[in-house]
Amino acid sequence: MTAAQRLGESRTEFDPRSATIAVVTFNRSGLLSRLLRSIERMDPKPGHVVIVDNASTDDTTEVVESFRERLDTELVYRRLDTNTGGSGGFSEGVRVAYELGSTWIWLMDDDVEVIPDGLAGMGRWAPRFQSIQGRRYDFDGSEFYWQYRVAERMGIPIPFAPAGFDDSGFKEMNSGCFEGMFIHRDVVRQIGLPDPRFFIYWDDQLYGWLASRVTTSVIVDEFVLRRTREIKQWDMGVRHMNASSDAYRYYIMRNRAIIKKYYRVEGVYNPVLFGVGTALTFGKELIRLLFVERTIRGTSNLWRGLRDGRSITRDRSFETMPSLI
Repeated sequence: MTAAQRLGESRTEFDPRSATIAVVTFNRSGLLSRLLRSIERMDPKPGHVVIVDNASTDDTTEVVESFRERLDTELVYRRLDTNTGGSGGFSEGVRVAYELGSTWIWLMDDDVEVIPDGLAGMGRWAPRFQSIQGRRYDFDGSEFYWQYRVAERMGIPIPFAPAGFDDSGFKEMNSGCFEGMFIHRDVVRQIGLPDPRFFIYWDDQLYGWLASRVTTSVIVDEFVLRRTREIKQWDMGVRHMNASSDAYRYYIMRNRAIIKKYYRVEGVYNPVLFGVGTALTFGKELIRLLFVERTIRGTSNLWRGLRDGRSITRDRSFETMPSLI
């Protein structure tokens, strides 16, 4: 697709109040409170802050209400009846922000905090691009490396995509991350809402990939977020590998079937290359178990995910998320 066929570049000067921060949280009121305090210190501030609560059982509601008069921005709280996972939460967050009339939607989990001038940093790129990913610091203050490109036909991240930036200050990407995705409503209108059926994992990568098919998506050399939760990692020198969970292992394999459905609709599905990507994903998760978590327990969740994915593949009623046009 040529640049002329993609969405046109936005030429309008960025208005911070046209942006909405959409946060998904679940039983982590302490982390959420830290994030809200960072939003309180922001300059400039967004027009809205949307908190989507995945049916938390802790004091999340009380924490949110305690900030209602402190943020100097409109706070919208949506407490869901059930835990829909990060995927369902972000789908709801984008829906609410879009219906509020937001021009820009800034997505993030509850385990980050915003750099005080983070919105200004994103706004510097808003006149040029409509799908933007900022950078973030890790828990220890180091620069976090995010795999911003995927090998499309295999449906897997490219771990050796260059980390550095040239003088332009940006790099094109074909992926996405809900820890900091900054997306224009025109793109959301074309590609629809994030798919809640993922529950967790690969919902954001796929959503970013869909965005990159209608506009030029970029990661920019702007540090705008800082992770506030330490995650067990295996340091491999140039890169690192995080610990996971049984649920993560299950969904990372099951959700390959959902990706396959989208790839077929978008006309990029190659059974051989996608199969290679699935095998590599399985192997990577085995390595994660052995070297990060120091165990072999958990492989049954990988197999169970593959099995349940076959049911999705055979489901002829499955339809991808519709556009909002």
